[in-house]
Formats: sequence, structure tokens, C-alpha cells
Amino acid sequence: MGRLPPPAAALLCGGLLRLIAAQEAILHASGNGALLPSKDYCMLYNPHWTVLPSTIENATSFSLMNLTATPLCNLSDIPPEGIKDKAVVVQWGPCHFLEKARVAQKGGAEALLVANNSVHFPPSGNRSEFSDVKMLISFINYKDFKDMEQTLGSDISVKMYSPSWPNFDYTMVAIFVIAVFTVALGGYWSGLIELENLKAVTNTEEREMRKKKEDYLTFSPLSVVIFVVICCVMMVLLYFFYKWLVYVMIAIFCIASAMSLYNCLAALIYKLPCGKCTITCCNKTFEVRLIFLSGLCIAVAAVWAVFRNEDRWAWILQDILGIAFCLNLIKTLKLPNFKSCVILLGLLLLYDVFFVFITPFITKNGESIMVELAAGPFGNTEKLPVVIRVPKLIYFSVMSVCLMPVSVLGFGDIIVPGLLIAYCRRFDVQTGSSYIYYISSTIAYAVGMILTFVVLVVMKRGQPALLYLVPCTLITAAVVAWRRKEMRKFWKGSTYQTMDHLDYSTNEENPVTPDEPIVQQ
Repeated sequence: MGRLPPPAAALLCGGLLRLIAAQEAILHASGNGALLPSKDYCMLYNPHWTVLPSTIENATSFSLMNLTATPLCNLSDIPPEGIKDKAVVVQWGPCHFLEKARVAQKGGAEALLVANNSVHFPPSGNRSEFSDVKMLISFINYKDFKDMEQTLGSDISVKMYSPSWPNFDYTMVAIFVIAVFTVALGGYWSGLIELENLKAVTNTEEREMRKKKEDYLTFSPLSVVIFVVICCVMMVLLYFFYKWLVYVMIAIFCIASAMSLYNCLAALIYKLPCGKCTITCCNKTFEVRLIFLSGLCIAVAAVWAVFRNEDRWAWILQDILGIAFCLNLIKTLKLPNFKSCVILLGLLLLYDVFFVFITPFITKNGESIMVELAAGPFGNTEKLPVVIRVPKLIYFSVMSVCLMPVSVLGFGDIIVPGLLIAYCRRFDVQTGSSYIYYISSTIAYAVGMILTFVVLVVMKRGQPALLYLVPCTLITAAVVAWRRKEMRKFWKGSTYQTMDHLDYSTNEENPVTPDEPIVQQ
């Protein structure tokens, strides 16, 4: 049985392509003094709960009341002067924000603004338990609220409205390009390594040196099952112990992504003919350019770790590190045959559907475990770094105050189908079938992504992307193998895949060559 890969957490939120159901809107705050300016802030609200006007002229003005010093979980928390016809600001916790809204509504308030250190989470929840709550509920950044008080004073009036957004979401294009580029490049890279190994297969000494240099992690069917079980256990542990384990995951991501970025860039640097000067230390020789590359990769991961909660640009570093991480895994993890591909992708598809669609019937708040872990449980500003994040970039004029929410794609949505595409490319190399399996599976992945986007837009809720990616890629690969009459070989793995796990025979009467199939008993 092959070794299990350590970054199983990359697949925890792997099957989730999610455009947060919340919608951004504008909070227009103005001081009641003649010389005080006005200022716009970004907020989130749930359009399925409340309808906001599209222009500031049609928005109703409310007097803002600061109740961040009180939990507002009971009617006794309402101040003596009352909150009738006010827009009240409260902090997150200790009770559910819908409970706060119910108390505020009973006190006569018109709107509830929940202030937290981040507005990345969507304003959702089990609304059926609070069907009597009809007031406006929105979410703002606590730093924005403090800036509001410092800029405008304590006597503030607010108007809330949601300008019309473009019908086309450009973040979908960015997510699509990143995903397809990563799986295509990872699969192609895996094929290049396979080609080099095939050239060296007749030279035992060269092959042994290459095996030491290229440390593969090969999945057997049993290791695939164990791996999926580990993913399930980690998912449950993260759900119950998120507050502590999230920092463990951040540390693992920093180390693994820095190493992955180094591996990706080193492959390019090795192609450069210049800068090959070396230094010797402890009887070992090091290339200077690789030492500087190591420092750069560590610095990128360290900067992200320090500024990971910076909304405006930290996502760029996370995406760079995430792409390198996915590329390195697709290149390193090796599925030996189509049988292992079917087992891995099939089990992870079931895992994905369960944690997205089934767990809402189990959890107390009626939320999907996958969705909560991808966005970070409510009240926690730390997010699991297992997703590609693309914010809704700055639109024009008034909407320039809003950078969020974000569209996210789990690493598993890239890695899992990417392993199949990598196997298809290696099979192309082994059988000399040009790029037929590789190209067809990559196109199938792109079609699966498009199908996911379509369902996402129609249903307007987070989708387990593997639900669409797995059938598209598996069926396409199987059809190509069937039409080429290579299904048996494709299912069991070609010659080199089998030879990789066997000792080479030196018997000249029955030599093993790369072109001869080996039948597994």
C-alpha cells in the first residue's frame, strides 16, 4: 500500500464551489451636524429576507443607536430610552443574531446592524425558527463602525440601499480560468515526468536515482478508502474544534504551500542556463539561486500568514500559494490505474454530497458543515486556507466601497479531478496515444465547471462542484477508452504503472520492455 499524503485537509472543503448567498449593499452614514460629512460603507444582507431600495433617494433614513456594549439577547437589555424607530448596532454573540433581531423588533427597532471583525460570512441561519422576525438585518465590519463614530460623531443617521449589480459575475471567469489552468498544467507536468521515467526504465541505475529524486505517493484502492475516511474524521474534528484546529491548518498550509511554490518555481529555474554558481557547506553543494528561491517562497508564505485577514490583497497571495499547492499535489500523487480513479472520485463525491446536502438535517443551526467550514463558523474571523478566493472586484462609483463577498473554489475541486487528468496524461505517454485522453478529460473538466456555474446561478446556493465534475471527467475518460478498445488496459493500468511496483528481471530469455503489457493476476 502506498503512503497516505499528509495534506488530506486540502480536500476537506474540496467539493464546494460557493458564491456566498448574501448580497452586498451600501450603508450611507451622515452626521446630523451641518459641517459633518457623510460617508459610505459596505454591508451584507440576505436579499431573500429583506428587499432594499436600489437608490439612495428611495432609502429611508434611520437614527443610529450604538448597542455594542450590550448583548441584546433579552428585552431587559434594551436601554431605558428605548430603541423605537432606530437602527441599532450590536456585536456578534453571545446569542444568535436572529435572536437579537427578535428582541430588537419587539423593542420597536427598524433595522439591526451586526458588527463583527469580518463581513466574509453570509447572513444566513435557520430562519424557520424565527419566522416572526420581519426587520432588516445586515452585517458591517466593526472597524467601519468605529471609523463611522470617529468621523461623524455619535449622532448619526443611516440609509441603506442596494444598487443594481451587473448580471454577469466576472469572478466566475477567474475561478474557471484558475481551475482549468491548474488541472491542465498539473496533468501535463505529470506526463513530462512519466516520459522521463519511461526513457530511464531500461537503465536500472538511472531509474533508482530518479526514484530518489522524484518522491511519488502512489494510491492503492485500500489507501484511497483510508484517505477518504481520514478526510471525514478531520472534517468532523474541525467542525467541533475549529477554534483551535484552524491554526494548525494555517501552519500546515504555510509549510506545504511554501514547499510547493519552491518545487514549481525550481522546475522553471532549472531550465535557465545562467546563475548556476554554487557554495559548499557541510560537505554539501547548494546552488545560490535555489537558496534565494527558498527564501522567497518562505517569505511569501510568511507574509500571507501575517496579513491573511487583510481583505484587499491577501487573497492574491493565498491564491498563488494555493495554485502551487494544487499543482504540486497533482504532480506528486499518483493514481496507478483507472480503478483507483473511480474509487477515489466516487467516494469523494459521496463525501462531498453528504457534507453539503445531508448535514443540514443533522446540525443544530441547519447549516451545511462544508459551507460553514469553507466560510469559517460564525463569529470566527479565521478561515481555513483550503480554497481559491476571488473577491467581487471593485465596481464603479459608489460600489467601490465593497470588495466582498468572495467566490471560493475548494482545493479538492482542483486536486481530485486533476489526479484523474494526470493519470490520463500518463496513460497517453505509456501507450503512445498522443494527447487524446489528456485533452478529452481536460475539456470534460471545463464542461463540468461550466455546468456547476449554471446550476449555481439557477439555484443561487452553494454547490458541491464534484457532483458535476466527477461524472463529466469519469464518463468522458471511460468513453474514450471504450471507443479506442483500451478499457481493460486503462482500467488496470498500463505496463509502466505495473512495472513501477515490481522488481526488474535480468533474465535475458524473458526481458521486460516498456512496450510489453504485464497481466496482473
